[in-house]
Amino acid sequence: MNVTENKIGNIYISYHAIAVIAFQAALESYGVVGLAYEGVARGITKLFQKDPTSGVVVHYNEDNSISVDMFLVIEYGTRISSVASSVASSVKFQIENATSISVREVNIHVRGLRVSDPD
Repeated sequence: MNVTENKIGNIYISYHAIAVIAFQAALESYGVVGLAYEGVARGITKLFQKDPTSGVVVHYNEDNSISVDMFLVIEYGTRISSVASSVASSVKFQIENATSISVREVNIHVRGLRVSDPD
């Protein structure tokens, strides 16, 4: 959990809140169909839960910054490198804008491609 101190008191921001921001930023990006679970074991445990942070892992670093791992499913036919770069930039901007926490890195893991329109 990230702690920020100010004159009035402390502000605590959980990894879950940051993961929701990253999740929404990724889904709003062009070419992203959805997010995938990071592993089989976690996928099975989350199968029965409605979790808006699936496919997002937030790591806190010693220098009060964070690193984000995202596991994406991308639209077939789009340029994967462009979509991944766009998502990383969008996620970094949205998190820093909403929380004022420095984002060291956003790692994009493409877990699959999906064809939305077969015609």
